[in-house]
Amino acid sequence: MVVGVDGSDSSLEAVDWAMDEAARHGLPLRLVHASLWERYEGGRPSFGTDRPAEEIMAEHIIASCAERARLRNQEVKVSGEVLPDDAVSALLRAGHEACALITGSRGRSELAGLLLGSVSLTVAARAECPVIVVRGPERNRQGAFGRVVVGVGDSAKGSGAVGFALREAEARGCVLEAVRAWRCPAHEHVDHPLLADDAARVHGERASADLTDALREAVRDHPRVGVHRKPVEGPAHKVLLEASSGADLIVVGALRRHGHFGLQLGRVAHTLLHHSECPVAVVPQRD
Repeated sequence: MVVGVDGSDSSLEAVDWAMDEAARHGLPLRLVHASLWERYEGGRPSFGTDRPAEEIMAEHIIASCAERARLRNQEVKVSGEVLPDDAVSALLRAGHEACALITGSRGRSELAGLLLGSVSLTVAARAECPVIVVRGPERNRQGAFGRVVVGVGDSAKGSGAVGFALREAEARGCVLEAVRAWRCPAHEHVDHPLLADDAARVHGERASADLTDALREAVRDHPRVGVHRKPVEGPAHKVLLEASSGADLIVVGALRRHGHFGLQLGRVAHTLLHHSECPVAVVPQRD
């Protein structure tokens, strides 16, 4: 399990959360800090014994974060490394050998008006492994609600997110709330109240059936997890954003299209990463 650190308050919250997460899953925790000082300082001749300030700062960040992690839980194996690269590239490469990448929601250099740091957003949109962005009030980060929420979309493509959410709920000993948002198409809205109710009932029942189909196989592998199926009328991004306020973690999938570049995030994941009231796990899935 890998957590990106930069010394900001947000990354310290991520370290605390990641340490608890590693302990739950019985995994070692690797702290990664990206610094480009070697790229710019390494090629210059040195005529003195003073070390570059950037090198000292990078080592201090890793050392202080590692100490913080060990003080939180001495049972988890902790390692730290300064990587000579930009933050996004360093974390994406670290993710190749990680079960999950964990970041804070804001970095030291982010502008005050930004809702989410650019590093966290880019990593969540491009990583090959699940990415968890730690955000929200302390009660959500500390697991006060005993609830993991997963957004269930297309059952054929969302199994990765469902499986991840079930494993999280099992490790935490809490319930899983599986949410399927649905809406009546515009052409099915009718003036007669009874006919409108019939249309809503049909779509609600279909959403409930979709939830059952999407969860059927994954639930068999986690029989100890209590699963609440919740079809909800409304736009998916708004439905899940509302659900995040009473959750310890919310899980969504993000489609990775082969050969496509740029930020591969759908509207739901993008909205949650910017506005969720709890940590957000983005699980990549292939088309």
